[in-house]
Amino acid sequence: MPATTITWVEGMKFSAVSQSGHTVFLDAASQAGGKNEGIRPMEMVLGALGGCTGIDVVSILNKMRVAYTAFAIDAEGVRQEEHPKVFREITLNYRFDAPAEAEDKIKRAVHLSQEKYCSVSAMLAATARIKTQIFLNGSPVEVFAHAPSAGKI
Repeated sequence: MPATTITWVEGMKFSAVSQSGHTVFLDAASQAGGKNEGIRPMEMVLGALGGCTGIDVVSILNKMRVAYTAFAIDAEGVRQEEHPKVFREITLNYRFDAPAEAEDKIKRAVHLSQEKYCSVSAMLAATARIKTQIFLNGSPVEVFAHAPSAGKI
């Protein structure tokens, strides 16, 4: 079972040490009493989502033997105004540099990640609409979205 130990360092700063031995620092902005010495927790959630789906996509594309020279995901979230300020909408922009003939396989890999494999996406989809945009060599090739599933995991 995955585990992480989160330890207060000072002020609003914490260290999170994962079961696999990696450390990440979290902190608040100065206006919230922090020193801006670490990632914000909600930024980390977006990073976890991007990392989860990115790992899925790379794994799937490698199995499909798809060649690509660059791959990045931009993740942005819109939070509700009242507490708890959960994400209500998340946009994922998948950006690939690859041969044009890889388009269908790239789209299939992204769909499989979002609809079947990415556990972080499945959890966030309980409260947020997740909009996905796929770009190939700088041009948009597909846009799709999933409405919040309200606990239908």
